[in-house]
This record gives sequence, structure tokens and C-alpha cells, in this order.
Amino acid sequence: MKIYIAGRIAGDRKYRAKFREAAKALEGMGHVVLNPATLPDGLTDADYMQICMAMLNAADLAVFLPDYRESRGAMVEWAYCQRIGKDCALYMDMTGGGRQ
Repeated sequence: MKIYIAGRIAGDRKYRAKFREAAKALEGMGHVVLNPATLPDGLTDADYMQICMAMLNAADLAVFLPDYRESRGAMVEWAYCQRIGKDCALYMDMTGGGRQ
């Protein structure tokens, strides 16, 4: 399954490690992971959102990290998924860590 990871990036100095850990866990379950934290530095916020929305559209499932509510971008992704009926899951539920 193709999984897009959503969570807080802006303002989180350790976001790359956090997303890398999540990607590794999901890949270990046999999934193809679309990871926005692998995008290069130097783009505009609008560029990042356009690319992330394309990744999200390509995914079968969007998985939201525990801090997604702290991110305006991730909240846009959440609302978009709800609007179009994209399957969503909480990361903690996917990995057996319980509810957020």
C-alpha cells in the first residue's frame, strides 16, 4: 500500500528524524512510503503544499503523526482527506502505540 505521512514540519528542528523513523516503521510493514520530509530545503510554502498534495493524492492511505494538529499544513491535509474520502489512520494506531 502507498502511504503518505503527515505531521508537523515547520518549527520542528527534528522533523526529518521523526519522519524517517515513521517511514522506516511503515516500510517494515511492507508499505511504500511517500515522505514529505525528504523534500529539499529552499522551496516556498506554496511549493511544498503543492508537492505534498500531489503525494497525498497518489497515496492509498494518509497516516497522521501524533503532532499533526500542531501543523497548519497537516490540518489542511486532514480536512482534504475528510472531504474527498481518502482513507486516513493515526500513526500510533498503525504501529500499535494506542490512541493519540
